[in-house]
Amino acid sequence: MSTRHLAALALAGLLGGCAHDPAAVRDNASLTPANAITRDLLALPPPKGRIAVAVYGIRDQTGQYKPAPDSSFSTAVTQGASSMLIRALQDSGWFIPVERENLQNLLTERKILRALETPPAPGAAAAPQALPALPPLLGASVLIEGGIVAFESNVRTGGIGARFLGVGLSTQYRVDQVTVNLRTVDIRGGQILQSVSTTKTIYSYELHPSVFKFVNVKDLAEFEAGTTRNEPTQLCVGEAVEAAVGHLVAQGIEAGNWSLRNEADRGDPVLRRYLGKVRLAVHGGAP
Repeated sequence: MSTRHLAALALAGLLGGCAHDPAAVRDNASLTPANAITRDLLALPPPKGRIAVAVYGIRDQTGQYKPAPDSSFSTAVTQGASSMLIRALQDSGWFIPVERENLQNLLTERKILRALETPPAPGAAAAPQALPALPPLLGASVLIEGGIVAFESNVRTGGIGARFLGVGLSTQYRVDQVTVNLRTVDIRGGQILQSVSTTKTIYSYELHPSVFKFVNVKDLAEFEAGTTRNEPTQLCVGEAVEAAVGHLVAQGIEAGNWSLRNEADRGDPVLRRYLGKVRLAVHGGAP
């Protein structure tokens, strides 16, 4: 076998070994990484009293599906926004979420508990017995409604490339966008207290280097590589939900619907940042 063939085989073996990163083929499960908005929620100053809130379901209202050939029936955004909202409400420290989405399951378990706590006496007739007192269900004072209201793909696309003497590099990017709307409703009168829409961009990019060069009159050297990075859509939806919760807290404080434990905490840098955005949105001027 000629030296030229050996070199080609060595290059093919080298490329085959570098085709993927072995460390990324298998990875252990881990906690979902916290983003900057999650850290903001955890750093909010404490409230005068936590508010019991009910969440019945944050629906996908986009009507968007993944493009073919991936799937014509899979939705473009996650269907688990309710779970993300409940976690964000807990992280903020301002709310006490109560179970409403699967309330029937909770009621069934309470019935089973009553049955286990009051077994019939041996030989006794199956007469109705007084049920033991269970703690009452916690009633909510605020209802949170909303949904994922928009998902726009290819909001912005672009790229650039260059090649010189057979050596080139090209890159492409794409920007998608997801919008979440949340509103708080007073249980007693049905009045809408606050309404917030947050938007998160989803970035994707591709890097593609290549080499196409004649090493001599008869032999051609050709090399291509590439890497692609896509932001996970569900993490972007979760970040938009968390940002909406932070703004709901700030809007409620500004409107006097709920209060800080210590009014001096209005100077807290995290809260001031959200309060400033609220004033900017309402008045259209500098916060």
